Amino acid sequence: MQSDQNIPLRKQRGHEGELLAKKYLQKNGYRILDINWQTRWAEIDLVAIDGDTLVFVEVKTRHSREYGAPEEAITPHKLKSLEHSALLFKQQHPELPEALRIDFVGIDYAEGDKPRINLIKNISL
Repeated sequence: MQSDQNIPLRKQRGHEGELLAKKYLQKNGYRILDINWQTRWAEIDLVAIDGDTLVFVEVKTRHSREYGAPEEAITPHKLKSLEHSALLFKQQHPELPEALRIDFVGIDYAEGDKPRINLIKNISL
């Protein structure tokens, strides 16, 4: 088993951001089904149900503005990849709600120790 000190800092921070996003979404009524779902060709940070909608959540955590704000990480290519992953997940789980949505959660530490959390619903699909 790998210790945390052997995991790259970027991965640690990403994982911490996903856990923070999970808690935030749960407080806002989402039911989390999966974290870091992946196959050989696809990856989704969080899979949840919000009301009667199956939601796929992309999470980006930033500790500085060196690479821009978290929201700037959503490119057309990334959206296409998320859509493909969402459809693949849905195909494997036909029992889940038919309505699909992709949401985004940005975790931004650039302005201090307390993160700014930004939820953007329905970025695609």
